[in-house]
Amino acid sequence: MDGQHGEAARTAMRVLTRMAEVYEAPELMDVTQAHIDSCGLLSETGLEFAETLAARGGQVSIPTTLNMGPLDLQNWRQFGVSEDFAAKAIRQARAYIDMGCVPTWSCAPYQGYLTPRFGQQIAWGESNAICYANSVLGARTNRYGDFIDICAAITGRVPKCGLHLKENRKGQLLLRLVDIDPADMHGNAFYAALGHLLGSLVEDKIPVIEGLPANVSSDQLKALCAAAASSGAVALFHAIGVTPEASSLKEAFQGNKPGKVFEICLSDLRKSWSDLSTAKEGARLDLVILGCPHFSFGEFRELAQLIRAQTDRDKTLHPDVRFVVISCQTSYALLHRSDFLNTLKDFGVEITLDTCVFHTPMVSSDTKVIMTNSGKCAYYAPGELGVQVAFGSMAECVDSAVRGHVCQKETLWKES
Repeated sequence: MDGQHGEAARTAMRVLTRMAEVYEAPELMDVTQAHIDSCGLLSETGLEFAETLAARGGQVSIPTTLNMGPLDLQNWRQFGVSEDFAAKAIRQARAYIDMGCVPTWSCAPYQGYLTPRFGQQIAWGESNAICYANSVLGARTNRYGDFIDICAAITGRVPKCGLHLKENRKGQLLLRLVDIDPADMHGNAFYAALGHLLGSLVEDKIPVIEGLPANVSSDQLKALCAAAASSGAVALFHAIGVTPEASSLKEAFQGNKPGKVFEICLSDLRKSWSDLSTAKEGARLDLVILGCPHFSFGEFRELAQLIRAQTDRDKTLHPDVRFVVISCQTSYALLHRSDFLNTLKDFGVEITLDTCVFHTPMVSSDTKVIMTNSGKCAYYAPGELGVQVAFGSMAECVDSAVRGHVCQKETLWKES
């Protein structure tokens, strides 16, 4: 605060101490890693803030990764991004890199570089990443938004409050899955629908889920976290027998009883699935968007296998449909080491890296109907992009892209 570590550090500490007063936190505490979300949205204010910190000698004091940015730094021209927008986005990226941040440019940092360990105190931005870090990894972070995240990274300090403290991590509500066949819990879209329902039910409370299979995958949990953090403000959930602070109901609730119990049936999930769609079946399709959060290598594998199943029947991407997959450099590098890339490109898949369709101007104004398997994308797209959305499984997205219209065939999600 007296400036002995430079003007940028003093500015960052002033912001954090003011926030500690707002939170009524008694003191600050150390964090050992950060993930920056404020690098993602391009605005004059955000650009000025980053460049000012960098110009004042700002340097991160802990390992710090970067969320997706407002630009595919390598391929922005092919997506029709303007020179002016690109120039400002590149300046913003440079400011964060100059401060010592690691240019991961991913909204799914938990599937890449510097994945936090159980119990590690961190300062993460990006809603789905916060939920995943707290819930699946058992790391500890509050929801750090723009521009608190970079201030925490520079100082290595945050207000000592909220989910950093064990007593604030106990479950509050119980969601019990009933009459749902474990065999039906196989697709990522199931978890997106569950997450959408979860967020709308619990809002910012800490839910405990009973009934998930023990072998649920990282991508499935990613889909759940992203949807729950979008429809609600879920920063932490526990899943009995799945997440590290929930070996039992007693542990998840820290000996307390749930404030309320919800029984979740297949009909509830069908409604949640339906609520994510504003476009009707059979509607003319303009664009498929996958990778919100960023596609993993495992999802690239699944997509390639689905495409191969289509092309085995002499079916290809409809000429009026674009098929965009959003990912990060880590997954894309692995993709290059596989035999999947040619399959995707031959089908017509456009892969964009480092960014997100909500933060970079890559969706044309004449796009009317999109389809996605992402609960987060389906939730935000009508307002952010001004489009109608069809929500479905990855297989339905591929099939619809071939047919040129929305095709939702999975009988599990249709009323009998």
